[in-house]
Amino acid sequence: MRNALKLVFVTVPLVAIGAGILAYIIANSPPPERITLTERATPVRSIIARVRAVTPSIAGFGLINPARTYEAIAQVGGTVDYVNPGLAKGAILPAGAVLVRLSPVDFNLAIAQANANIRAAEARLEELAVSEVNQTAALEIEKQALALKEADLDRAETLFAGGTVPQTVRDAARAALLAQRQKVQNVASTLALLPTQRAVQTEQIAVYRSNLETARLSLERTELSLPFAARVASTSVEVGQFVRVGQTAAVLDGIDAAEVEAQVLIAALRNLMHSTHISTDAVPLDPSAMTEALRALGLSAEVHLRLGQDVLTWAASVDRISDTIDQKTGTLGVIVRVDTAYSGLEPGRRPPLTKGMFVEVILKAQPASGVVVPRSALRDGQLLVADADDRLQLVPVEFDLVQDGIALITGGIAEGARIVVSAPSPAIPGMLLAVTEDRALMARLAAEGSAE
Repeated sequence: MRNALKLVFVTVPLVAIGAGILAYIIANSPPPERITLTERATPVRSIIARVRAVTPSIAGFGLINPARTYEAIAQVGGTVDYVNPGLAKGAILPAGAVLVRLSPVDFNLAIAQANANIRAAEARLEELAVSEVNQTAALEIEKQALALKEADLDRAETLFAGGTVPQTVRDAARAALLAQRQKVQNVASTLALLPTQRAVQTEQIAVYRSNLETARLSLERTELSLPFAARVASTSVEVGQFVRVGQTAAVLDGIDAAEVEAQVLIAALRNLMHSTHISTDAVPLDPSAMTEALRALGLSAEVHLRLGQDVLTWAASVDRISDTIDQKTGTLGVIVRVDTAYSGLEPGRRPPLTKGMFVEVILKAQPASGVVVPRSALRDGQLLVADADDRLQLVPVEFDLVQDGIALITGGIAEGARIVVSAPSPAIPGMLLAVTEDRALMARLAAEGSAE
């Protein structure tokens, strides 16, 4: 009990003393320093909005084919007399070169036969003309003889009536008259047939002349000539070989122009049309309608051939649209024409565009103006913009073109605005930004967006 009381008497004074000291310290100490919370700026990168002209373009790939191909097909049969020494695969022959010549012997004989038939028919026609003159004169003579026979019969009838001559004399006169009438009828019939015979002979001459023209045409067709400069693709004929009608002696590819059927995405093609303010809803996915629409755009084209590290370029023109759409890949063939496929050749550096080369085709529309931004900066039709107070703003914009890594803004953004290209997460409108201008990106956009 005593120990407990001692503990109380010792502890209580100590606690009281400690409380007094603490109260004194609190009463005489300065108030605690207040800490003011400040807003933290989020670092972002930006570019300055600049209006530039951009060339809308799409790319496709395809194989080179000659714009024209000539098949040397025999139109007549015969034995080969001559084959052009240059008619070998890969060789280039000029326009007008004789490729193959067949033996003309049979056709020369046919021409001679036709000429002989014409001369014989013309002689027969002249014979008919002379015969007509002779028969006309003969008919006149026979008619005069008929008049005499009629007079003889009249006298015989008179004498018989008077009993001077017997009946036999009268009958003989009648028989002579009938015989003369028969002669007149025969001559008249011969004359009547002459116009028909002359018409038949005239038509026969026309047939013989047609045979002559056919023989001459066949003779011309014994020679197969090249209508335009071309490279030999294949040949299958030799001297002494018999060639049948319809047989192909050689195939040659024209060198004046080349074509490429580039496969392009239909969606990309429609976007290209949209960028030129042509309503894609008004253009059905029909090759003929698409062809007319592309011609209205005035598209230009380039053909690129990659040779190692080098890329060779040829100017081309959009010619037409392919007749089919690939449903599996969603692509449409756009056929472009290169009129300088064999121009500007440099051995070892710039080859001609020959059949089978795999090339890239770039289709370009007329340049369009707008603000060029990175494609990644466009989000759901909006851009992130830093205002004058470095606050984040979400601005709805209009755009006509999205290609490769850029988008072309045509409305909703003013030139000189600061467009945020590194979006903060989360992006809260009104948040404070620490803006850094990305000059490297601006230079790259200027290069990618420049109109050529």
